[in-house]
Amino acid sequence: MSVLLAGDHIVFRSGLRAVIGAQPDLRCVAEVGDGAAAVREMHRLRPDVAIVDLDMPGLDDATVERVAALGDTTRILTLTTAGTDENLYRALRLGASGFLTKSLPARDLVAAVRTATRDTALIDPRRTRRLITRLTGGTEPFPTAPEVETLTAREHQVLLLIAKAYTNPEIARTLGVGEQTVKTHVSNVLAKLGVRDRVHAAVYAHTRRIVPR
Repeated sequence: MSVLLAGDHIVFRSGLRAVIGAQPDLRCVAEVGDGAAAVREMHRLRPDVAIVDLDMPGLDDATVERVAALGDTTRILTLTTAGTDENLYRALRLGASGFLTKSLPARDLVAAVRTATRDTALIDPRRTRRLITRLTGGTEPFPTAPEVETLTAREHQVLLLIAKAYTNPEIARTLGVGEQTVKTHVSNVLAKLGVRDRVHAAVYAHTRRIVPR
């Protein structure tokens, strides 16, 4: 699995490179120090995962949009010193598959890289709920998009449980089905809604008032 490192602190990048390089299934393909270089190298190399420091220079709105546009081919993990809701919102705008703090143990970072290409977003559900509240509080709902109507009854149930931050095992127990069946339903939900992971599916469901309040 190829990994790109984007951060302005050389010592910190070196530590990340050492952690990544010690894993037989991971390889660091590039290091960059600002947002513009991150966009350029992500476009050129198409790495499987990009670890992006939210605190580095050059991550203005235009650059964020350019990075997010590359998210279909590269999964983005964000790192930040301050795990604030504002930074979580920035990570979501990047299309991030993970929102991690720099205090994260090395083994957890490696696990995050390995799972980034799956449909499980690595964001604390409590933060997800706070973000959803912030996005939806006091505003009119977005119109229900036609893609919602393409969901089967079971997929709609799964979406509601995803929006409540249920894990796959919890969904399986609630619906009385196997975990593999749940994984299939989750994949179908993400594909039909056109979202990249569970967090984006949850935000989608709440902003369109699909989840009962």
